[in-house]
Amino acid sequence: MTHPWFEGARTPRVLAHRGLVTVEDAAHGVTENSFAAVAAAHSAGAQYIESDCHLTRDGVVVLFHDDDLSRVTGDPRPVADVSAAELEELMSSRGGLTTLQQALEAFPDTRFNLDVKAGAAAEPVGRAVAPHGERVLLTSFSDARRRVALAAAEAAGRGIRPATSAGSRTIARVLAAVSVGSDVLVRRALAGVDALQVPERQGRLRVVTPRLIRAAARHGVEVHVWTVNDPADMRRLIALGVHGVVTDRADVALRALG
Repeated sequence: MTHPWFEGARTPRVLAHRGLVTVEDAAHGVTENSFAAVAAAHSAGAQYIESDCHLTRDGVVVLFHDDDLSRVTGDPRPVADVSAAELEELMSSRGGLTTLQQALEAFPDTRFNLDVKAGAAAEPVGRAVAPHGERVLLTSFSDARRRVALAAAEAAGRGIRPATSAGSRTIARVLAAVSVGSDVLVRRALAGVDALQVPERQGRLRVVTPRLIRAAARHGVEVHVWTVNDPADMRRLIALGVHGVVTDRADVALRALG
């Protein structure tokens, strides 16, 4: 059966990558994954918001991509070494800190695509999203972290299990199975997976191909491509058969894809 995360929503899917930061917003200091960025994506009409999860020193799950604060705030410390209060102060002039709990509560009609970036965050993320499983997709480059988060959500027993997209090792298995034309191996690799979220290319390797899209579709799995910011590329990929794009410019994508 199709997971509720995919049902009754606009297609092709536009996933707002770390929210939405326009050129004007950036000029005013707004940064990715901030509360202002999430609110902007929501206001633009994005039904899906892609974000990242880290854990602060005092155990609060926050929406933040990097392991440390240097790129976003100029502070060199790791996220894991600062408290939520310290991070809130650092983000106060950058659009505001967003905790996972705040995001889920403030945007109750939004579907979240959450990438677990740190091992310590996996269980807390799973517990936090458990009551919201119908509108959460959990992912991670690490299949192990992804599975820990899913298990924590299931153990909480408070609703529908979140959807999930494959980690790096699973994606590699799928690509290998597609390359040798084994639908049996594709099916095994995709067991328990709802989506493949991949770049169009990885170095010289072309990841997104018609064969991959067809193979995934046969097993009820969607293909989403990241990070796509050019409208022509968006339209080309959707015409190829992908089901959604992850983009820094959700406003542009929503107009381009109708």
